[in-house]
Amino acid sequence: MAIKTANNQSMTAITSLASGVSAKSLILLATETASSSATVSFTSNIDDTYDEYVFKFINIHASADAFISFQGNAAGGSGYNETITSTFFHASHDEADEYPAVAYRTDSDQGQGTGFQRIGFRTSTDNDMSTSGTLHLFNPSSTVFVKHFMSSFASADTGPYTDNAHVAGYFNTTSAIDEIQFKMSSGNIDAGVIKMYGVA
Repeated sequence: MAIKTANNQSMTAITSLASGVSAKSLILLATETASSSATVSFTSNIDDTYDEYVFKFINIHASADAFISFQGNAAGGSGYNETITSTFFHASHDEADEYPAVAYRTDSDQGQGTGFQRIGFRTSTDNDMSTSGTLHLFNPSSTVFVKHFMSSFASADTGPYTDNAHVAGYFNTTSAIDEIQFKMSSGNIDAGVIKMYGVA
């Protein structure tokens, strides 16, 4: 069966999918609203119900020029200190149209590190500046494989610059990851919303 659309041929007018093509849905599991928060944690609903979890970050405003970061906690663990190997690169461009750049950031990746992983680029404390983005976490309940993640963030930085950060990596553990925590690399998350979805 071919994909059927209305006469205008727009994707929003799709009425059926080809055989073997399944539509995925995001199921909202939790919403956390930061308010001068040192950390924002998701300590439930991360289990074997879904093979993929998606976190959406909406207008995260920081109290200091800092990077949004995250860590996981293995089931039965006692801290957010799992072993991570990761990559981090970003593209930037300033409002004066003078300094476009793409760079790999060795100060923001980890090779078997246990610190919080930066997932967005630095954002400024100016009242109108924030960072927004998405983090994907794959099969966190597996007790066979490492736990992959990848993220993409847009940030407004001092300069003023726009920055687009891309991060990927894995938790190097075969234990299930059942808790995730977010914080800034310094200071607090002054405001913003983080939503967690399961991918059905």
